[in-house]
Amino acid sequence: MLSEIEAFLLCPTPDAWLDWALESQDILLIDHANCEKKAASTALSLLFRHVEKTDLQYKLSRLAREELRHFEQVLALMQKRGIAYRPLSASHYAERLHRPIRRTEPQRLTDTLIVAAFIEARSCERFFRLAPFLDQELTDFYRSLLKSEARHYQDYLKLASQHSTEPIDERVQLFAQVEQEAILSKDREFRFHSGVPF
Repeated sequence: MLSEIEAFLLCPTPDAWLDWALESQDILLIDHANCEKKAASTALSLLFRHVEKTDLQYKLSRLAREELRHFEQVLALMQKRGIAYRPLSASHYAERLHRPIRRTEPQRLTDTLIVAAFIEARSCERFFRLAPFLDQELTDFYRSLLKSEARHYQDYLKLASQHSTEPIDERVQLFAQVEQEAILSKDREFRFHSGVPF
């Protein structure tokens, strides 16, 4: 799956971000917890917004439960390491990806699902790239997340295709370019989905 994800994303995570992450492991875990909560929230929001879509209801209900389980696992790791959960400002990554989302249905749903696929794909890629440089506990944990994150990426992309009234290739390419720009942009604050440091 990783080769498919790397082909889907237009660029790998830059080494500068990896170095930043290794210097900021407390924030990495706090923001990872935030990302899991946001992922569950996105799935639940779509569940409530599209009650009539049975396949979407099943897939996203399962996905939301899985994301909340991951959230609990990150919290447990933080507690074990004496890392206090505290508020963090959001990265600009999701905001950048959400800007081109169309505002009318069913195009809004299609775009939202494509954006979610990119977020899951990038998360999977970053877990993979980080894992070799972390302590054994975190390495094992991040590697354990790869399969579910890859599946979430696939599920979102498949749902986008199923619920779109047109081929999704052009929209995928548009969001791929936006995602690449976000990953290669310079950020002042480290976050799980931030760009590279100034």
